[in-house]
Amino acid sequence: MRRREFITLVGGAAAWPLAAHAQQGRMRRIVFLHALARNDPEAQVRIAAFQQGLAALGWTEKRNIEVEHRFAGGDFAQVQAEAAQVASSAPDLIAASGTVVVAALKQATRTIPIVFCMVNDPVDLVASLARPGGNITGFKFIDFPLIGKWMQMLKEIAPGVRRMMLLFNPQTAPFYPSFLRELGESAGSVVAGLSATSVRDVAELEAAITAFAREPAGGIIAAPDPFINTHRGLIMALSEHHRLPAIYSYRQFVTEGALVSYGPDTADIVRRSASYVDRILKGEKPGELPVQSPTKYELVINLKTARALGLTIPPTLYALADEVIE
Repeated sequence: MRRREFITLVGGAAAWPLAAHAQQGRMRRIVFLHALARNDPEAQVRIAAFQQGLAALGWTEKRNIEVEHRFAGGDFAQVQAEAAQVASSAPDLIAASGTVVVAALKQATRTIPIVFCMVNDPVDLVASLARPGGNITGFKFIDFPLIGKWMQMLKEIAPGVRRMMLLFNPQTAPFYPSFLRELGESAGSVVAGLSATSVRDVAELEAAITAFAREPAGGIIAAPDPFINTHRGLIMALSEHHRLPAIYSYRQFVTEGALVSYGPDTADIVRRSASYVDRILKGEKPGELPVQSPTKYELVINLKTARALGLTIPPTLYALADEVIE
């Protein structure tokens, strides 16, 4: 048993644990702010995982906890508005998915505990990963080396690819240029042939893919980004139309027809985040809980889409896949 938990149970003198101990009998209220849209299947996966994680720790809806889910739909202005409203409602704790969401919440409150998940770049959100300080901690999603992995896998699936375009929105995912710089500094020539292309709306997204497709041997990295996620259907349609192989980070997209995905298991991350919610509601300080990294990754391949693009999945990659969709 942790010393702080022991103090909480016996009614120690520290103010934070004592306050938590005094409140354990009342209903606790959490607001979970999602960067995605309410009807997005990936958002529903995260909602279910969060509920499972809480239930496993004894937190049950209607009995001792109330969870309100809110959604920004990949829109930067909506993120800002939702963050302000969530903070003003003064819940016991805020859960949040997405870097831009947590950044907005940090501006909205410095006192309400925030547990994040699916954050790609927490450097500006916490004092350090080992000891975050303040009111924010949580679970990361990707690091810059994963970009190199996406490039490698896309070339394995489509050996003819010689140049790649990483799509992102600078409002909802501003960190990709710095990720590419870090990747280049650490891995040298691995970024050769890769360009980061910023798109701020649907018109720019369509124009970027259409222009990129005018030259041969191209492939697309649809980066984890609320805006890109929201408009993945358009990316898939344009990729198929222009016969551009594309890699994504979420398994759900491959079930919808995307060629391949590789990335952390989102449900696992969100379930794990419930452990921090539990610990904070029982008295621990978010600033003393280290930011954690993903532990499970998934590779999913859609064979039907591969055949439509004239691609043959290499046996080595096929063997590594967690799921192959026929």
